[in-house]
Amino acid sequence: MEDGGKTAGIPLLDSGAALGTTSTVQTLANIVVSIVGTGVLGLPFALRIAGWLAGSLGIIVAGLATYYCMLLLVKCRDKLASEEEEDSTNRKTYGDLGYESMGTTGRFLAESLIFLSQCGGSVAYLVFIGQNLSSVFKGHWNFSSFILLLVPIEIGFSWIGSLSALAPFSIFADICNVLAMGIVVKEDIQQALGGEFSFKERTAITSNIGGLPFAGGMAVFCFEGFGMTLALEGSMRDKRSFPKLLAQAFTGITLLYVLFGFFGYMAYGDETRDIVTLNLPRDWWALAVQIGMCLGLVFTFPIMVHPINEIIEGRLKKSNWFQDAENTNGYSTTSIGKFGIYLSRSMLVIGLAILASCVPAFGVFASLVGSTVCALISFVLPAIFHLKIFWSSLNLWQRALDFVILSCGMLFAAYGTYNTVVGV
Repeated sequence: MEDGGKTAGIPLLDSGAALGTTSTVQTLANIVVSIVGTGVLGLPFALRIAGWLAGSLGIIVAGLATYYCMLLLVKCRDKLASEEEEDSTNRKTYGDLGYESMGTTGRFLAESLIFLSQCGGSVAYLVFIGQNLSSVFKGHWNFSSFILLLVPIEIGFSWIGSLSALAPFSIFADICNVLAMGIVVKEDIQQALGGEFSFKERTAITSNIGGLPFAGGMAVFCFEGFGMTLALEGSMRDKRSFPKLLAQAFTGITLLYVLFGFFGYMAYGDETRDIVTLNLPRDWWALAVQIGMCLGLVFTFPIMVHPINEIIEGRLKKSNWFQDAENTNGYSTTSIGKFGIYLSRSMLVIGLAILASCVPAFGVFASLVGSTVCALISFVLPAIFHLKIFWSSLNLWQRALDFVILSCGMLFAAYGTYNTVVGV
């Protein structure tokens, strides 16, 4: 039985954290890449549901709260590190903070939520690809068929030992995202100059109260990458400048989100789709961007599921049958181990694909993940960690603020989940 306090953290959170060699510019780029994802293309739909004013305010609040809670994580890690006389790197992961705050249960809860968030992001990738390909190739297959068609390809990619060769495709996907955002903004400007819509026709604040938590869940989902906070700060050469750099990054990203969501909703109004690229005209360059985005995500999907594979394989290698195989003398030892790893990776891709094919819509799924897993990871657990670790040194207003974040996070998760499940 392993000691909960000494258990190795999730590899996703350990990567590069102890090196401290990343420059300010590199860290800024890593923050942007970690946070900005496919969720941004659902923001116009979120503003359609909540109204452009309420939705924009929701994005700003989500950004501020996420930034503040990221700093809470760093403070908690620094506090624990300062109390370690030796080998302080033992307490640098999200799971370690959970263990220090709530024991083995806290570690399990923290790591399980990170696991679920990665699964949710991976499913969102597949749903995005399926819906866009079914839009491009209308009349051929439905989006579920395109998702299942990708299974053999993604299984093959998942067997690659090193993912460094796939890194350029992640940049390719980001470029396609930027192009798609630019196209949406261009469409909005063209319609505005052409007088094709009236600003008064766009809803500022929805009359449907259920639309607010739905849009809030989408906004929280867009600030993905929260689990990378400690790794990003730990990999930085000048760690003292991390809060300022994080504030600058969040300011720019939040402003970009608000403007993009606003422009997208203004362009398409009540016709805004849950993935705004589905609203684009069917001309060759718009279709090329959609295909390019899907192609980029096909190659970056293995990177998304890589942390999940590491978690599963870490547990697999501790299982009795795997250890028995390791202790077996003969040729079969390595073969059995590799077979187990290949099988687990294949089953993961198949399971995620089946789940993605059952998702009714990208926006609904993204809001559900944001309302549940992302809200708990981003707001509830950091507030609990901060209260537990710093309780004796916190003044009244700091404790009150943590309790407000904790309470609001729980209520948001419960109410947002209910509204997403029953429908807006």
